[in-house]
Amino acid sequence: MKRRIAIIAGGDSSEYEVSLRSAQGIMSFIDKDRYDADIVELRGADFDTLKRITEYDFAYITIHGTPGENGLLQGYLDMMHIPYSCCGVLAASLTFNKFACNHYLQAFGYNIAESILLRKGNPRPTDQEIIDRVGLPCFIKSNVGGSSFGCTKVKTIEDVTPAIDFAFKEGNEVICEAFMQGVEVTCGVYKTADKAVAFPITEVVTDNEFFDYDAKYNGQVDEITPARIPDNVRDEIQALTLRMYDILGCQGIIRTDYILTDGWKINLLEVNTTPGMTATSFIPQQVRAAGLEMRDVLTDIIEDSIRKAQL
Repeated sequence: MKRRIAIIAGGDSSEYEVSLRSAQGIMSFIDKDRYDADIVELRGADFDTLKRITEYDFAYITIHGTPGENGLLQGYLDMMHIPYSCCGVLAASLTFNKFACNHYLQAFGYNIAESILLRKGNPRPTDQEIIDRVGLPCFIKSNVGGSSFGCTKVKTIEDVTPAIDFAFKEGNEVICEAFMQGVEVTCGVYKTADKAVAFPITEVVTDNEFFDYDAKYNGQVDEITPARIPDNVRDEIQALTLRMYDILGCQGIIRTDYILTDGWKINLLEVNTTPGMTATSFIPQQVRAAGLEMRDVLTDIIEDSIRKAQL
């Protein structure tokens, strides 16, 4: 009998539509001879949908944002004893908080940009104090948003307050982060009980001010896989990403973004534990470049997660 797979999409963030596109991607990749899959849209505290999910053997979470990327849905699935595709509660909640995750990984030797965390309702530094700390240009963005929603590249002090107000529309915490000039790359990896796979690295080139929503989803970018970087830098990035996978206690596919500054210094940008699976997303590109099939990668993840749940 085929296993029943719920591809859970939607969620409660600005990435709702992106999530639905990822779900369509996963549906197109999944092995139909082995699994019966349905896309299950979840929005808000929809208890009827949550109950429906319990009828499935496995949940493939492709919600970008709350509640699927921050650990809330994972907690429910743990209580219902339903195996799922991505990180557990702790790893999901930690990686969803960009500021906390980057500073946690800094303790393990990862390079990160200078940054300040602002919380809604708390006293905050003056615009000048922010600029004195992180410099210009800088990025001001939501601490929990994705797909570059609420993100602004700030070039003048006059733009600081409007950028902060804009970022707060995505959540209650905002990061002001130093700009790093360099080559942006991203690396996808996954592990199972018997293998560790690092995909070819993608180089991100855009004429936009930064890798914003239009660059991500509307084709305003060149995504070069494999990246045009030295082999030793490629190897180090892949090793750093696989090591990070274990440090954080990840599961399923993760994708980590880096910026390579002068001398090929590797700087962590952020960790994404529910990477996009749309037609333009990085992971499907990297899987193809590796000579692999998305169908087989998804089967690896599903079967490994079910095996772990049965231990």
